[in-house]
Parts: sequence; C-alpha cells; structure tokens
Amino acid sequence: MFLDPLRLSPDGDLPGPVLTEVTALYASNHAFHALSGDFPDPYDIRPEQVAAELARELADPHTEVLLAREKGLLVGIAVTLSEHPDPADPDPWIGLLMVDASLHGRGHGRRLAGLVEDRLRAAGHTAVRLAVLEDNAQGLAFWTALGYTEIDRRRDRELGRPCRVLRKPLTAPGPDPAQEPGPAQEPDPA
Repeated sequence: MFLDPLRLSPDGDLPGPVLTEVTALYASNHAFHALSGDFPDPYDIRPEQVAAELARELADPHTEVLLAREKGLLVGIAVTLSEHPDPADPDPWIGLLMVDASLHGRGHGRRLAGLVEDRLRAAGHTAVRLAVLEDNAQGLAFWTALGYTEIDRRRDRELGRPCRVLRKPLTAPGPDPAQEPGPAQEPDPA
C-alpha cells in the first residue's frame, strides 16, 4: 500500500477518474455516513457532493488528503490536519480514515493508519489526535486497538456532534513483523 496526496487540477477540480473512485469508496461506507450525517442521503452519495467535501477540506492549507492505493486500486482515504485551529492544541489530527467497505477486516485500515502515523512522524510530530463520534463503537474499538487513548470528550467543531478525542504518541516505529529475520536476528544454533 502506498499513499498518494490528492491534488486538484489547475481549475480547482478533481480529475474525473479520481472523483469516480473516491465517490465509490465514500458510497461503500453508507453505515458510517448514516452515523455521521455528513451527507443528506448516506445511500445516495453523489460525485458532486464528494467533490464539494474534498474541495472544502483542501481549502485549508494545513489539510492533506491522502489516497491509499494497493496494486493500482483505491483502497482507502485519509484526511490529515497538520495544525489544529485551536492554537493550544499542538498535535496534528487525523480527520478521516476510511477504507472501502468491501475490504473491511483485511488489515487495510491498520496499514493505512500506520502509514499516516509514519508520515506525521517523519514530519517531526510526536503525537497525533483524532475524534471518534460518541456512538461509533466500531470506530472506537479500531482506534483503541491501535494504541490511541481517550483524552477528552467534546463536541466536534463543525456539526456539534458528541465525540471522544483520542491521542497516540508517535514513538519510533518498531521492526516490521512482516519482514523475515536476517542473519543478525536468527537464533544462535548452539
């Protein structure tokens, strides 16, 4: 999996094929959108709605939209905010992390979160925050399994929805468990 920053065209539009892919990804997650209320009809998410949402996100110079691709296919999306609007908040935020619903349960979300954390760590950040909607038990379970801990409860800035604010220190990454042991890691045969 690799991350590809989303770039608007010189006219400020999303390229058509990318918009089609991202709209399909958003539409596959109708259960989340029913919970969040981000779209008027979570079962009928339209390209123009997704384009407007992404353009709104990208209007903030501290926001980055990252497309997660694997074998050429869009498998997920992440929206990060390098600076929170509250100057007392020193950490970057993950505003959205979404995987195509047809791929849930295959580790894509965990890998995507890890790549986002690696990116923030490489930029010199020491922790990251996010907010989970109060009634999103599945989202809360996902993030806490990744080491995020609750530090606050408050309403979100845009729609006033009750949320749990989670934070995770960004320590140095450990060894990749998928990597095969090299000679220095093999047990002593004696």
